[in-house]
This record gives sequence, C-alpha cells and structure tokens, in this order.
Amino acid sequence: MDVISFENLARTVLELPPSCGPVRVVAVDGPGGSGKTTFAGRLARTLNAQVVHSDDFPVPWNEPPVAWFRHVEEGVLTPLAAGRPGGYRRYDWVRETHTDWVEVPVAPVLLLEGVSTARRDTPAALTVWVEAPGDLRLARALARDGAEFAPQWSRWTRSEQEWFATDGTRERADLLVDGAAVPGEFVLLDRAGEDGTRD
Repeated sequence: MDVISFENLARTVLELPPSCGPVRVVAVDGPGGSGKTTFAGRLARTLNAQVVHSDDFPVPWNEPPVAWFRHVEEGVLTPLAAGRPGGYRRYDWVRETHTDWVEVPVAPVLLLEGVSTARRDTPAALTVWVEAPGDLRLARALARDGAEFAPQWSRWTRSEQEWFATDGTRERADLLVDGAAVPGEFVLLDRAGEDGTRD
C-alpha cells in the first residue's frame, strides 16, 4: 500500500481537466463513519477549496441515503456546469430547520463529501472511496450522534450497503483510501483482495 501526502494529491487534482463546467469536482464517498469528512477537509484546506457536505442537507433516517443528492444537483452542479455560481440553504440538524445560505462560486476545485457523491452520473474529475473497519465506523458514528441512535445506524448501514452494491461505487473509484490511517497523509488501499462489503 502506498502512503501519499495531501500536497501531492492536490497537485494531481489541479492537473486534471475540469469536469463540471470550469470546475474540477472531487467526490469523496464511502460508508458512514469511514473518515470522509476528515479526508475531504484536509484535501480542501490544501487546495483552498470549498466542501459541500451531505450533512449540510436533511437526510431522514427513513429515506434512502442518496435522497439528499438531488438538492446538490439542482442547486450546485447544474449552475456550475453552466459556468454560474450555485448555492443552497444549510440544514441545522439540532433545530431541524434550514438556516444560512451557502454560496458555491465557480472555482478551480469543489469537493463533494457524503454517501452517493461518487455515483455514476456525478460530473467528477476524481472519485475517492474512504473506508474503515465496521467497529471503528460505528464507534465514530455513535460518539458523534449518541448511543441512542444505534438502531437507526444499523438500518442506515444496510441501506448504504444496498446502494453501494447497486451503484458499484467502490469498484469504480479512482482512489481507495484507508480512513483509519494517520492524519496528515493518507494510505491507498490495494483493490486486490477487497470485496467492498461492510459489516
């Protein structure tokens, strides 16, 4: 397995051709609790780029984990593809309401982070799959959301598995990343021997 710096990856991204109008979209996908947000944040800081997170949108437990993405397509990707800025209203999970307006300007790079961002029809210049062991992912999720959400996370994990199997997200990703690796650099996983299943 190779260990690569975020600086080197940033240089690679900037060398890629634009994928959504004049913008290079980097989609960071993977199961919940795998480390997507951390990875996307570190790469975004290196690139001085914006991140659009799935957590910025309402994703009810009883809906498919991909339902939120239509808001990104309508408010962000479609305008950017036309060379215009996009935007969306951020969702406050505590207050359960939409709050401030987030402008998404036309820029060299935009990161999308969340489940289903690397779907087949995303206009991405680079797709990244982040994974980590199931017990670690569950511990991260419950530490963030509370132990009382364990039943919901169990159902959510099954929904993720179904989506990823249907979409073939992991198999199509440009990079496979170890979400349990040491911060500051990232480890590329060997595609051989990995089946992409989640526990």
